[in-house]
Amino acid sequence: MTFDNNILITKDGYEYKFNPLACASCGGACCTGESGYIWAKYHEIEKMAQFLELTIEEFATMYLRKVKHRYSIIERKIDTDNYACIFFDNDKKQCSIYPVRPTQCRSFPFWEIFKSDIEEVKKECPGILE
Repeated sequence: MTFDNNILITKDGYEYKFNPLACASCGGACCTGESGYIWAKYHEIEKMAQFLELTIEEFATMYLRKVKHRYSIIERKIDTDNYACIFFDNDKKQCSIYPVRPTQCRSFPFWEIFKSDIEEVKKECPGILE
């Protein structure tokens, strides 16, 4: 990823740019919505547990669900058909573990699924610019 004018983020192969300043006004659209998976790898789980001053076992019991051979951060239901990552602070409208969030969260909105669908990523994120 590269930064354009110290604000816009670009990534090779993607036809859009991302303005991270939009995060402050969006209300956490990327952290809420339909239920899904928030994948976390072991080294990310270690960092999150350490950040929360928990053992890995405590963290896993409280915040993870196993899906086949992978782990996903649990969600909480906030409304009909609307879920939020367990670490999304609904009052502050931000991630409570932001410095150690998983790669899946760090890489948003540059997900493979959006690579050829700018209209869809625009629906998901107000920080998208063509």
